[in-house]
Amino acid sequence: MREITIPISDDVIRSLKVGDPVALSGVMLTGRDAVHKWLIETFVRKTRQPQGDDQEVYEAIKPILNRGVIYHCGPVVAGLERGKYQFVAAGPTTSIREEPYQAEVMEHFHLKGVIGKGGMGAKTLAACQKVPAVYFHAIGGAATLIAQSVEKVLGVYKLDFGVPEAMWVIQVKNFPAVVTMDAHGNSLHQEVETQSREVLQNLFVAG
Repeated sequence: MREITIPISDDVIRSLKVGDPVALSGVMLTGRDAVHKWLIETFVRKTRQPQGDDQEVYEAIKPILNRGVIYHCGPVVAGLERGKYQFVAAGPTTSIREEPYQAEVMEHFHLKGVIGKGGMGAKTLAACQKVPAVYFHAIGGAATLIAQSVEKVLGVYKLDFGVPEAMWVIQVKNFPAVVTMDAHGNSLHQEVETQSREVLQNLFVAG
């Protein structure tokens, strides 16, 4: 298993290949549908004006995302009443929902990694080559196990989006994942889809 420290350099990203198991350590940010939509509309495409603490939050997360990692995760968090947060469960959510936004977010913030479940599409794969960056597949159904790699919750932004949709800043150690989309245009998800389609077509022909 390859040990990777966040922030991640371009050289490290280009050295990673589809199928490589990794252990990630450093600071990362969680973000799902509400976060990606907010980032795109307010700061990337600028179709809405910043409101409330938008600009302040943007300035705070920029250095975290620069050469950093965003995790598609809706965590279960304890200690909300006391403000002493602890991740109880931190499993990945389905990434394809962010396909309309992800490439632009990656390019805008110079993201080096996206973590999620199920892979992403052609736009994100193209961005992985351009930025460069990779997609890390986390293990679905292992939310409690993954939470054990979260050493500390450093903070939270946009809690008004709701606990699962907020941006949680987390410090992780040996977060387990596998590279399934690399910076060289390879996608394990695309390969599986192509092979599955061929098998299905052969079944129809045989039938």
